[in-house]
Amino acid sequence: MNSKKKLHIETYGCQMNFSDSEIVMSVLADTYEYTSDIKSADLILINTCSIRDNAEARIWNRLREVRSLKKRNKSLKIGIIGCMAERLKEEWLEKEPSIDLVVGPDAYRDLPKLLQTVADGENAINTILSEEETYADILPVRYNSNGISAFISIMRGCQNFCSYCVVPYTRGKERSRDPKSIVNEAQQLFNDGYREITLLGQNVNSFLWNENEEEVHFWDLMAMVAKINPLLRIRFATSHPKDLSNELIQIITRFPNICKSIHLPVQSGSNNMLKKMNRKYTREWYLDRIAEIKKQIPDCSLSTDIIAGFCDETEQDHQDTLNMMREVGYEAAFMFKYSTRPGTLAHTKFEDNVPEDLKIKRLQEIINLQQELSLISNKKDLGKTMEVMIEGFSKRSKEHQFGRNSQNKVTVFPKTNLEKGTYVQVKITECSAATLKGFVVE
Repeated sequence: MNSKKKLHIETYGCQMNFSDSEIVMSVLADTYEYTSDIKSADLILINTCSIRDNAEARIWNRLREVRSLKKRNKSLKIGIIGCMAERLKEEWLEKEPSIDLVVGPDAYRDLPKLLQTVADGENAINTILSEEETYADILPVRYNSNGISAFISIMRGCQNFCSYCVVPYTRGKERSRDPKSIVNEAQQLFNDGYREITLLGQNVNSFLWNENEEEVHFWDLMAMVAKINPLLRIRFATSHPKDLSNELIQIITRFPNICKSIHLPVQSGSNNMLKKMNRKYTREWYLDRIAEIKKQIPDCSLSTDIIAGFCDETEQDHQDTLNMMREVGYEAAFMFKYSTRPGTLAHTKFEDNVPEDLKIKRLQEIINLQQELSLISNKKDLGKTMEVMIEGFSKRSKEHQFGRNSQNKVTVFPKTNLEKGTYVQVKITECSAATLKGFVVE
């Protein structure tokens, strides 16, 4: 008879948070098993994100919905974990009486002890940041996985201190994980049937491990993981432009199973804004890195992050961003209007002085342009035959399967008798701005 309690985890925000939720599930695996049915849960953990104001607003709204479950089930425990837990700390327990537990990103090992405190009738909190914790010895439980794609966290924290960003304050100092533990985890995933992994960090390019006077850089790590098996696809996120090295670009060209797709957040195309954002590179540096990528990896897709309406942004700054987008020709982008984050340099030193309606207008112009650029890029793929890894059935029709190619483009094709995780050759015959369509060829 299964005596384990039921744990429901809801994860908001970036890929790092999803990776952290898998670590939490592993830490609690002796006592809890995951349930997707929130009403049957004994413990609900909400893994939070502080990177944008609307992300926090969603979590507060969700918490109000979850609160009603506690009225029906007095023994239900609710915990807040992750970046919002770190940022607000004791405020959670003061503002929201339904919360029993508050745990920051570096304190997940303490969850069993903290939950015992909660079981004894007291609230529990641990938001102490660590300079060493990487959870390298914890094998994550892939509790909500498609069985073929997985994330591996290779480092934690950040010390770039971009003026708009709260991450250095919620995730602490940057530290890299033992590369041997990363390779072992990737090998185990491959043995278990996974065929694609994404190496995660706030800035993977600055990964550095020192042992016995030997340095392992990010490009070394990429090669080590790629050598596990040619059938294992490797992706990575996120790269900081200031640290994108020629060595990494060369490693991507060397291994066919390292995907030809680079996410390189630009945030703004204006040197004035980049300086104010403390991004530590110029427009010219960024475009030099793009030129090197296109020279060495002609078929590489490029995606980015863009912020509209940062402090003091002028119309010329905005036009510089649009021009940057056109010059690079991004395949995809994550696009947001600026929202001030308490505790950041921008919050304490700058005035959030771009009117909201102007932020919205500029963001819409960025979105519209990216739609055009994505469609232009996808049209270039018409008639090509591409290797696609099957990920499952299309959401729109069970008569179609879908997967992604090396360039991270979603590709839809009539269903086959092949299982997910299988590589197929797909000839592209149609496209939209978001999707390629075609048929499998022998």
